[in-house]
Amino acid sequence: MIGTTLGDIRDHIESLASEDGEYSLVCSRYGDRPVPAADHHFADRSTARAAAQATEQYRAALRRYDPQLPYHDVIVQQHTPRYDGNDPVNRRSSARGRRIEPGAEGAVAERRELVEFCHRTAAAVFETLSEAGYDAVETAVMDRYFDLAETISEPDDLCLRLLEGMAVELDTRLDPTAQRDVLSAAARRLSSPVLSTDAEPVAATLAYLRDRGVLRGSARSSGATEPDDSVRSVVMELSEYALTPHDGRLPTLPLVVELSRRRSEWLPVPVRVEAIDDGWRIRFAPACETDPIGVASAPIVANC
Repeated sequence: MIGTTLGDIRDHIESLASEDGEYSLVCSRYGDRPVPAADHHFADRSTARAAAQATEQYRAALRRYDPQLPYHDVIVQQHTPRYDGNDPVNRRSSARGRRIEPGAEGAVAERRELVEFCHRTAAAVFETLSEAGYDAVETAVMDRYFDLAETISEPDDLCLRLLEGMAVELDTRLDPTAQRDVLSAAARRLSSPVLSTDAEPVAATLAYLRDRGVLRGSARSSGATEPDDSVRSVVMELSEYALTPHDGRLPTLPLVVELSRRRSEWLPVPVRVEAIDDGWRIRFAPACETDPIGVASAPIVANC
């Protein structure tokens, strides 16, 4: 493994961050916010520059796992707050005095959002596997990914296949409890989303995944998200889910990670999947309800 771990570099960047800082990092060419500093702000320009150096180091290290990780020309930008409802973190960005707009490259920007989301999620899982000592699983994921990289050139397709392969290897090589622990730890490595007090975690998760291209069609949910409520499960119905089944199981890794980010005390396992006319019906239940059935990847059954 690398001498300085991805986790160490991420912790260093987080130690430099300031909640009320006026500086952040951005790709000078496209306006993307680079992982792992995407959600952080910094108190002054010199601190932001140190974070930029650490971000470059992190991405260079991650590229050993994932050679297809997009290259960014990371620069420091200064911004001013723009308050939107109860969300003081929503900022209007202005790199070098200019506001960054998606412009005519909207479709390209959407694809970059998907690629960056996949790499960001994969990086958090890789860090967790490395720290937990699951070297065999790590190696299996990378072997699968390198095989795919030789035949798939489209970045957004390849990054989705990376998540699929990761879900399959975790499902094959780790028991459900270990999968739950890995994905829960990976979710904690990602920054917690800012939610208003009345935000519903499932709806917020679906909206976030749709914005990043993981869901491309309709999505709706029903049920409760609190383990002490009378309704003990959540059901999602999704169409045009970007991940595809493998050997009768549907990769659910990004859904589980994103739900766990929004409700860390309630990791929704087991997971059951049913094929419906235009997509999938996915049932999540609290871990205390019954033994886990699926976590990173879930069996497709006749009835959920």
